[in-house]
Amino acid sequence: MASSCSSSIIIFLFLCSISTVISSDVATLLGKIKPALSTSTNLELSSWNSSLPLCKWRGLQWAFSNGSLLSCAQSPSLLSNLSLYKDPSLQLVSIHLPASALSGSIPKEIGELSSLQSLLLGVNNLTGVIPLELGNCPELAELDLGGNFFDGSIPVSIWNLCGKLQTLSFHGNKLSGSVPEPAVPNPSCTNLKALDLADNQLEGEFPLFVTRFSGLQELDLSSNRLSGSIPDSILKLNNLQRLNLSYNNFSGVVPPLSKFGAESLQGNNPSLCGSPLKQCGSNSRLSSGAIAGIIIGLMVGVVVLASVLIGWYQGRKRKNVSKRIEEDEMEIEEGDGGEGKLMVFQGGEHLTLEDVLNATGQVLEKTSYGTVYKAKLNDGGTIALRLLREGSSMDLASCLPVVRYLGRARHENVVPLRAFYQGKRGEKLLIYDYLHNRSLHDLLHESRAGRPMLNWPRRHKIALGIARGLAYLHTGQENPITHGNIRSKNVLVDEFFVSRVTEYGLDKIMVPSVADEMITISKLDGYKAPELQKMKKCNSRTDVYSFGILLLEILMGKKPGKGNEGSDLPALVKVAVLEETTMEVFDDELLRGIRSPTEDGLVQALKLAMGCCAPTPEVRPDMREIVKQLEENRPRNRSALYSPTDRSEIGTPF
Repeated sequence: MASSCSSSIIIFLFLCSISTVISSDVATLLGKIKPALSTSTNLELSSWNSSLPLCKWRGLQWAFSNGSLLSCAQSPSLLSNLSLYKDPSLQLVSIHLPASALSGSIPKEIGELSSLQSLLLGVNNLTGVIPLELGNCPELAELDLGGNFFDGSIPVSIWNLCGKLQTLSFHGNKLSGSVPEPAVPNPSCTNLKALDLADNQLEGEFPLFVTRFSGLQELDLSSNRLSGSIPDSILKLNNLQRLNLSYNNFSGVVPPLSKFGAESLQGNNPSLCGSPLKQCGSNSRLSSGAIAGIIIGLMVGVVVLASVLIGWYQGRKRKNVSKRIEEDEMEIEEGDGGEGKLMVFQGGEHLTLEDVLNATGQVLEKTSYGTVYKAKLNDGGTIALRLLREGSSMDLASCLPVVRYLGRARHENVVPLRAFYQGKRGEKLLIYDYLHNRSLHDLLHESRAGRPMLNWPRRHKIALGIARGLAYLHTGQENPITHGNIRSKNVLVDEFFVSRVTEYGLDKIMVPSVADEMITISKLDGYKAPELQKMKKCNSRTDVYSFGILLLEILMGKKPGKGNEGSDLPALVKVAVLEETTMEVFDDELLRGIRSPTEDGLVQALKLAMGCCAPTPEVRPDMREIVKQLEENRPRNRSALYSPTDRSEIGTPF
């Protein structure tokens, strides 16, 4: 309390000590907004003080009334100029403080910033209600308050911003009530391109007025409590590229929205039907008597049929059990001398128990839970064997269902499991193709002779391949496979820069204590999601966080981690953004041949990586969205995949 009072007194004395001619925005910022946005000392907000020139205040952008921006980089003399506090023509145009550990609330005085164009306060710990006065900022074009703890209703005054508003996100708060109708009928909002109200507690029907926002490209109302029908007028949004209405309670017939896929509508009322969901039933109406007669007839039929089926099913079940046992025996080869059992999967049919036991091995890698060998077969072929450490895995009965499922995973960006061996003493081997590839970690961080140049097109291809592989693991089979141990050492890259993910799902066959060791390693290496404490809690969101760190590693060329062995990559990016030195975070080799980092997708990739690393799991994108964004932001110069100086390093275009 004492420090808070002292801070307020210092601000008051500062405002009183300078001339009465002062920028009103400076006065509002220091007197009202700064005290409200933090209930304790905050690193970013601590730069908002009289000892620093305005152009060094973190997260802020200032402009003069003539439109010219205030920039220390363009005018170094401003670094020693403290008189600008008194310039009445100085206006605050942006507040960019995402993921900055802000607490407190947004004060109503925010509405006094008449020139504010951008307010980005996402992924903080802000609480309270969204002030009605926010609608008094006529120049506001970007508004992101997602990933906070705002409650109450959405203020109707938000639609006063329709003239300039381009993006609006309240994603991941605790907002309730219905989406308010604009006070002015038929609001144009023609500039609004992205509207994200997902993951709140909003109720009521679909906000029909939104279908009049003709410029809308992205609409996300998912994970709320909206109900009723989806209006046909949504088809008027001709520019709409991304739609998500999932996990609400919408019902009735869906307008033809097949281009967005069934995932955009999943998790609604079971009665919701129509393309891209299930087909709707007949609309013909029957009398209540006819319906009752049909029901009674069906019940009688069911009773009779059930008595017949019970006997048939029991006999069939016995046959199926016998058949399944026979099939299992066909895919598991057991040695005559009790050497163990070998289970083979697609692509491993040529392997025999004798091949595996007689293979000569060379150690490739040792981990806390096992050793990887390069093994030579008698016929000259080569396989990779992962021998699990004794006592590290569960018993065979618990392992087999998991191993069978992992053995069905087949994707061009995933290293396939070809076979599984259980020895007579309980030893377990996972058998893969041996790939003459380097790990992504080696490519990024080792300077061996013959190492190919890793320009942006090549790194983009690698990143996209990893994302596709993980998206397949998460969604490509009946049950998702959580990787659990994503890092650059677990990605193999071939001479054509095709990346393949390995070591997926291994935690599911480990005993809990060993699985948790993987988390410890992941934390030391900088890949662990902040909310992950026990490996059994890992999920697709924790995988996304690890991928975000991996993408930053690809972009920055730095090892993630703590201490001398690595860097806190997200923290480095945040500091660079606040100090307006974002371009300096990229690896020099990455920037070769790049004319425009924005047009070539570098800046978008950096934003995507930081979104994946959001402290709040719910605001992270899923892997399918990540794949989509990477595909949409490909490098312009695809020919840069080829090396003009060394044809042996030629890659293939995407």
